[in-house]
Amino acid sequence: MKKGLLILTILVLAISLQSCKKCKGEDPISRIVNNGSESVSVQIQTSGGNTVNINNILSGETSEDKSFAAGSVDFTISIGNQSDVELSVLMEECWEYEIVVSENNTVTSVPTDRNE
Repeated sequence: MKKGLLILTILVLAISLQSCKKCKGEDPISRIVNNGSESVSVQIQTSGGNTVNINNILSGETSEDKSFAAGSVDFTISIGNQSDVELSVLMEECWEYEIVVSENNTVTSVPTDRNE
């Protein structure tokens, strides 16, 4: 009897912790952070086949958040007069992704779980 009560208590606790998540099946969010030395424009090919453009993000600025369906998302980043940089990111539900242009104008993706 005590063992069954212990299992039931653990099960109830596990279910209640699962329901405390802040994000439940929401589309991923992305933003562009320009820490580089020149303005940046980004073309985003979403997993649903749509194209989103974010133009003229000045050095030191961050774009507004954009939401896309989960899946592979392709970013084509134009940094000043340099050659375009391409970055593919597998975006998952309930995650946010900062696409960061560094001081050296290199590009990385920084993912963050919205449930943490």
